[in-house]
Amino acid sequence: MLRIKRLEVRVGKKKILQGVDLTVKKGEVIAIMGPNGSGKSTLAYVLAGHPRYKVSKGKVSLEGKNLLKMSPDKRSKAGLFMAFQYPVTVAGVTLSNFLRLAYENNMNKKIAPFKFREILNKKAKRLKIKPELTERSLNEGFSGGEKKKAEILQMAILTPKVAILDETDSGLDIDALKIVAKGVNQIRKENPKMGVVVITHYQRVLRYIKPDKVLVMKKGKIVKSGGKELVKELEKKGYEKI
Repeated sequence: MLRIKRLEVRVGKKKILQGVDLTVKKGEVIAIMGPNGSGKSTLAYVLAGHPRYKVSKGKVSLEGKNLLKMSPDKRSKAGLFMAFQYPVTVAGVTLSNFLRLAYENNMNKKIAPFKFREILNKKAKRLKIKPELTERSLNEGFSGGEKKKAEILQMAILTPKVAILDETDSGLDIDALKIVAKGVNQIRKENPKMGVVVITHYQRVLRYIKPDKVLVMKKGKIVKSGGKELVKELEKKGYEKI
């Protein structure tokens, strides 16, 4: 589904990623863990197409198509989704209008507002998002938990082929974390071929979103891989001893 080969990335003169190899198969959940500054979020932003990060070497393909040659909107249309660690606020644009336009753009078809509202309300209910929240400006005045729920609601609406969750668990209390994780699992159940990459520091989100494979990044490289048992080893030993 998603294949990354020998990816090297720079910001200015500084090399951040130093030859990353990664494959995400259909329906697979990959967890990427590592200390601050290891390159985890850089990888996510590169996949999304952030212009600050310059690819100096390597290849990235999504279902055989060269992702690096696509603009961010075309990457979304191709089936890539990213949930941000710090979702931005867009004043004056309601969450419902934002999602309807994103849906129409990605699906290449128009949808009647009332019909989209039915879809939106159904998916929002599963995530325990109140209908009135979708009529407020995107993330304006939202709590941390509401912002993250709105990100997962976007994922539910857009039904991507590969979803990148960049520290979606950060800043969430245990109740909000469970709701967000339950939402991700529900979307996976409805779309069993969707691949998911969970970027996180901690074990707690991986108690609810079970990974098939765990990768550890340090200094821009993947230094260790294993099954979910690796998460417990990391919690016990810490990153320095890996």
